[in-house]
Amino acid sequence: QVELTESGGGLVQAGGSLGLSCTAFGDTFSSYTMGWFRQAPGKEREFVAAISWSGRNTDYADSVKGRFTIARDNAKNTVYLQMNSLKPEDMAVYYCVADRDEHFPPDEYTYWGQGTQVTVSS
Repeated sequence: QVELTESGGGLVQAGGSLGLSCTAFGDTFSSYTMGWFRQAPGKEREFVAAISWSGRNTDYADSVKGRFTIARDNAKNTVYLQMNSLKPEDMAVYYCVADRDEHFPPDEYTYWGQGTQVTVSS
């Protein structure tokens, strides 16, 4: 059982940057892949990025590749998403996700955070 808490959402201008953080609480003795999804109003939830427990494997949606960077600090039980060159289409609620690190990338994610709003103005 894992509880995920996101932080760092806010308002930025198009072309700007924003960093998100997610901290895991609970069964931190197990190894988890962690990542991010997002959902814009009226649109389907979509995958953004994921990182394996070791940090050696990462995966990005094509729409964010080259602009977003995912990283983690296992000593802090925290995953980060650095978002650069933000576009209006990046505006969404961003959700932290986690799943047992059995294969990468996971097909599904068991644990979800409550979400943090990212607003991009043009």
